Amino acid sequence: MNMIHDLSIDDLYRLVEKQLNNLFVFDKSSETKLLYKAIETALKRTEKNFAFNKNKYYSRDGNVVFNFFHSGQYTIFLYYLSNTLQKESGILADRIYYLNKALNAVDLFYEIELPDVFFLDHPVGTVMGRAKYANFFSFSQNCTVGNNKGVYPEFDKYVTMLSGSKVIGNTRIGENCIIAADTYIKDAVIPENSIVFGSSPHLVIQKRTKEEMDDFFSKQWRTEQQ
Repeated sequence: MNMIHDLSIDDLYRLVEKQLNNLFVFDKSSETKLLYKAIETALKRTEKNFAFNKNKYYSRDGNVVFNFFHSGQYTIFLYYLSNTLQKESGILADRIYYLNKALNAVDLFYEIELPDVFFLDHPVGTVMGRAKYANFFSFSQNCTVGNNKGVYPEFDKYVTMLSGSKVIGNTRIGENCIIAADTYIKDAVIPENSIVFGSSPHLVIQKRTKEEMDDFFSKQWRTEQQ
């Protein structure tokens, strides 16, 4: 799959540069080369991510589509851009991270290692903390992943956090799990192939067959074999 986008890399560079200048000071003399190179890398990471997504806005006629004015897609790109820049320029990475917060009201710090393949849907008010994430992770608005006494959660592949859900502390979410809207999970182990409701310590865990959960996630994702 090839990625279709309306802006050239030069145009995208100018867009990001202008957005940065509207909020901060952008030093062309020292930061232009770093930003341009990082944009190229972030675009490749974005293409890889979107290639697995079955959402109608992410592909067309067998090609990946990146619409810079689709806020969810641009959020993912800016995260990859800040994450790419962190080793080269922490100051520039800080500003891209801040720009993402200002534009999209989502907190995806560049030191957080989100996976190669993840999805967000209307993520306003969401904060993703320093957990261990796996591919095919998705989240919606007002979700929180955070620590309890310095310990962060771990997620296996194919986990969906629905709106308002929270995963905190020494929690392990197994593969093929859905965390229902407004669910609060703290210091718990959620087995694979489950749908979770309620609040810790009184969670309701509904087990499903692997086939049922595979069917659910197959509607959202292309697998590595496809």
